[in-house]
Amino acid sequence: MALSYAADDSAPRVVAKGYGVVAESIIARARESGVYVHDSPALVSLLIQVDLDSHIPPQLYIAVAELLAWLYRVERGEAA
Repeated sequence: MALSYAADDSAPRVVAKGYGVVAESIIARARESGVYVHDSPALVSLLIQVDLDSHIPPQLYIAVAELLAWLYRVERGEAA
């Protein structure tokens, strides 16, 4: 599962998803690109229901916003 969010987007968008070998490939490519990989099976089980290249539903805004805010703080060295 991979999300993308740009300032001009109304919400984060699902840009990659899959199970098994496909999921492993997504994770490997993210790590190779220096993208942080967060393990959250509960959130993934909800996001996997979102169509590819679609925005996440409003019900997931808070959970994803909290994750993105945490990742931003980690990247800035403000969180452990």
